[in-house]
Amino acid sequence: MQMLDREEYIEQLYFFQTLRERIKASIATQDVLERIDQEILSTTKLPMAIQFLATEIKHSGLLSTGFKLLSHYFTPFQTFIIKSTEDEKRKFSIDTGLHVLEKMAKYHADLPSPSGLFVFQFEILSRNKLGYDEGVTAMANDPLYSQGWKDFILFVSKQIGLVEFAEFVYLRSEYYLEVERKQDPSYEPPLQPLFASKEGQIAKANLGRDPFFLFAALQRQLNYPEVPRSTEKESPKDEITVLRQRTNDLEIRLKLIEAEVKGNVDLAHFAKPEILQNLSKNDELAD
Repeated sequence: MQMLDREEYIEQLYFFQTLRERIKASIATQDVLERIDQEILSTTKLPMAIQFLATEIKHSGLLSTGFKLLSHYFTPFQTFIIKSTEDEKRKFSIDTGLHVLEKMAKYHADLPSPSGLFVFQFEILSRNKLGYDEGVTAMANDPLYSQGWKDFILFVSKQIGLVEFAEFVYLRSEYYLEVERKQDPSYEPPLQPLFASKEGQIAKANLGRDPFFLFAALQRQLNYPEVPRSTEKESPKDEITVLRQRTNDLEIRLKLIEAEVKGNVDLAHFAKPEILQNLSKNDELAD
């Protein structure tokens, strides 16, 4: 596929943002898709893409299936993000996924650079633990990347874990070339630089440090796009809280039953008034 017109990315930004907000408001994805195409600029291809998504989700029940079939319009990385939200093992919410696509559409609409998009996409994979094999392959097929960039991205996918991320950036930067030529003016790199001198300086300063420090420095210094953070509470903590509450309720009920058998029930001895009210409500619902 080729890069889309700027107006397409602007409308994609609106689409992903609005879809995210309406799903958050408990409106079914299918219902949103059936109506939102009317709000999109009709001179773009996005309304037809949305209509196709609305039809496809009725058949498969999955949003990612429609994204994959529209490979001439949506990039492989966009499809990968949506697919990841549908994978229960990854615990990557649809809210976070759509927020990522929203940010990425905005970046594409604002004269993106391959280096900025590469760092942004790589941080998405790292921060959300989405895995590198499928994710990096999807990255490499973005139309913004030249063949040189694609080769570099696939090389990174094979070496990640053996070589730190800052070193990848530094060694393929113009700054590394400048450093080497100070020692040997005739030095020629085996591969041409992909990152500018400033990116190389920042990467060198972050060698041996957490890669998230490098991501943050590039965002501060060079206005690289920031990756959305998940605002959802951690589910394990929520589950523990619920289990504790249920255990407390069961203990109270058991004490009440024991007291009733003995014929000396005094509710005030077992719980606070608000707890008794909740138990009463639960009994009414059960009836």
